[in-house]
Amino acid sequence: MAAKIKRSLKILLPLLLGVFLVWYSLSKVSLNELLVYAKNADYTYIIMGMFLGFLSHLSRAYRWRFQLEPMGYNIKFGNSVMAVFATYLINYTIPRAGEVARASIITNYEGVPFEKGFGTIVAERIADMLVMLGIMTITLFLQFDFIYSFLVERFNPVKIAVAMVVGVLLMLFFFKLLKKSKSKLAEKIKNFVNGLIEGSLSIFKMKKKWPFIFHTLFIWGMYVLMFYVTSFAMKELQGISLGAILIGFISASFSIAATNGGIGSYPLAIYAAFSLFSIPEQPSIAFGWIMWASQTLMIIVFGGLSLLYLPIFNRKKQVDS
Repeated sequence: MAAKIKRSLKILLPLLLGVFLVWYSLSKVSLNELLVYAKNADYTYIIMGMFLGFLSHLSRAYRWRFQLEPMGYNIKFGNSVMAVFATYLINYTIPRAGEVARASIITNYEGVPFEKGFGTIVAERIADMLVMLGIMTITLFLQFDFIYSFLVERFNPVKIAVAMVVGVLLMLFFFKLLKKSKSKLAEKIKNFVNGLIEGSLSIFKMKKKWPFIFHTLFIWGMYVLMFYVTSFAMKELQGISLGAILIGFISASFSIAATNGGIGSYPLAIYAAFSLFSIPEQPSIAFGWIMWASQTLMIIVFGGLSLLYLPIFNRKKQVDS
């Protein structure tokens, strides 16, 4: 019973949070005002942003094949593409259910054992996480003066330095205790950390590691570029700085984990980032909705078509089996 309640809460809480954040963002910018921004937007740039997002998903599908090939599975590119789009669509309903569905699709249509397919998806997420950390590091270096002055204005530099030193010491102390501990929780944490390290290093042991790394960088390059290109759709954001784009992109990326597909949280995350650069509230939230809605529309269309076409695309294999 407790497990059933826990599963229900995992589904309901992100949905409820999303509904609340939609209401909150619309309290900042009315629906009529959003429609005005949407009407005045330059859809050439919005379509270009959608195309760049589409390319990133194709690249993700192609990259996945590099991970499966060493295990003896040469899956069809069409199945890989449709599985990726289905993943994004399903994640709008139940958080992280898309990854399970993606592995299941390849199991059903390509005969890849579920645990192997899911393992490659976990390793893929590790690679994505490393690139995201790289983007954050680059942003920190490019905007160091701005971030430093922003923190100094609001916080005591001595307290920040002390907090960082204390944080590092606590982490070292925690890992020392973890290493000595034999408890089940400690073993789970150690296995998780070891799995992350092993998954990261497995990329470099891959036969096609350089194409894999290229596609990983290409995927995230397209993500950043689609964010930047779409900003040209609004005249209120003309001349926006690279720092605002990068910090806005990072903030928006994390918001996707907060609610199903970033519903409600995505526009507010962009507003929170853009406000640091004194960009007005209304165009920031409007841009967030335009950005989210355009990419979501693409996912709904191609994800829906993928789920419908998968059985047709694989009908010969089904008949043979």
